[in-house]
Amino acid sequence: MNPTDLTLRELADALAAGELSSEEATRACLDRIRATDERLGAFLHVAEETALARARESDRRRREGNALGALDGVPVALKDNISTAGMPTTCASRILEGYVPPFDATVARRLGDAGAVVLGKVNLDEFAMGSTTETSAYRVTRNPWDLSRSPGGSSGGSAAAVAARQVYGALGTDTGGSIRQPASHCGVVGIKPTYGRCSRYGVVAYASSLDQVGTFGRTVEDAAILLQAIAGHDPLDSTSVSEPVPDWVAATRGASVEGMRLGIPKEYFVQGVDPEVEGAIRAAIATLVSLGAKVEEISLPHTEYAIAAYYVVAPAEASSNLARFDGIRYGLSVREGGLRDVYLKTRAAGFGPEVKRRILAGTWALSSGNYEQYSIRAQKVRTLIRRDFEEAFKRVDAIVTPVAPTAARRLGEKAEDPVEAYLADVFTLACNLAGLPGMSVPCGFTSKGLPVGMQLLGRPMDEATLFRVGAAYQQATDWHRQSPPEVA
Repeated sequence: MNPTDLTLRELADALAAGELSSEEATRACLDRIRATDERLGAFLHVAEETALARARESDRRRREGNALGALDGVPVALKDNISTAGMPTTCASRILEGYVPPFDATVARRLGDAGAVVLGKVNLDEFAMGSTTETSAYRVTRNPWDLSRSPGGSSGGSAAAVAARQVYGALGTDTGGSIRQPASHCGVVGIKPTYGRCSRYGVVAYASSLDQVGTFGRTVEDAAILLQAIAGHDPLDSTSVSEPVPDWVAATRGASVEGMRLGIPKEYFVQGVDPEVEGAIRAAIATLVSLGAKVEEISLPHTEYAIAAYYVVAPAEASSNLARFDGIRYGLSVREGGLRDVYLKTRAAGFGPEVKRRILAGTWALSSGNYEQYSIRAQKVRTLIRRDFEEAFKRVDAIVTPVAPTAARRLGEKAEDPVEAYLADVFTLACNLAGLPGMSVPCGFTSKGLPVGMQLLGRPMDEATLFRVGAAYQQATDWHRQSPPEVA
């Protein structure tokens, strides 16, 4: 078997048993990237020499009996809005072209401390603003199941790299579905943990009250192994929650849903959901019932207002966060005319159309004439959405929904209609507004061979339940074992 066909857990076991070296696994991944990425477009930067050096260090530790754990020597990738010392961090934007941070984000450092081998940085929608990975200033990432289609976004590079067997796992960020939606479209597992569970220090901010780092893996256990390594309190991040990190990996082993109560929200099964997507989700629910779970219909009545609230809150925060990119301190600088000209010309040249659109929308929502009518009202709606979930979790242990209304769309399909594109996030936004953990687990394919993901939502700080449900489902199915034919 080619080493790249192994899951992260299988590779970790092979490394521990001495059946494979980290250098062999790393070289296999690098060969895979060379063979497939010209068509796929997942990577923005490949750190081949650094990765091989880290792999050799891992092999030395293992020979000396000093392995750092399951991730020691495992090749992974990072979304390119996560700061990495000595490696470019561009956020897929021209305004940060050539920027190399002098420090690691906390999550990147923790991966390094666990011995993981970072192969490089993967593509995203510019500044994580988008749901197709088409707004990147550098390249378009394609779906490994159908190269004419989007991998989803904004963490499309992370999802595509894992699905295409280029890496064993990856980190992404999720502001409104940017881990779960591409995970669904690419047929891999993606988890957004509870807001505050993972440090945002060193992660370039889009919307600070919504952003959260999470993980991608080929299996639920793989995603748990990665999340276990990066989660936990960080004094460098004021939004980091000081809560103990449970043993999520243990929660995936021998997992059972026997007697578990699962809620099915009627607002997520409405007109506009592709029948094949709904059919796959219904079949997955039936599988969970056959495994002993109990399901009941629930209501999340303010769901219909989530998109409107999100597209006030997120752009408003983006308007503030992206003000720092002014051509003075770092990144692109168009030094023509006076100071005002530098600001205007730098931002005009450096930001792409979608980023400009959201900055303008956010600035408008924050303006004195609109602040109370839009920003304050959006925050009130956010509170109502969170209360909906609080009421639901008094009755159920987890919630099951589709991740997206459709499977992966064709590239360019909604390029001229941004509002229609925003509607693709209708089932994922509420999770971020409420700060909940959410996971996408592969649960089937459409008649065109496109993956479909099942979304699991849980109580705050209860990622363990999501891992149990997801792992129990994967023990009974083999959707996660399928390989994309486009880059075989």
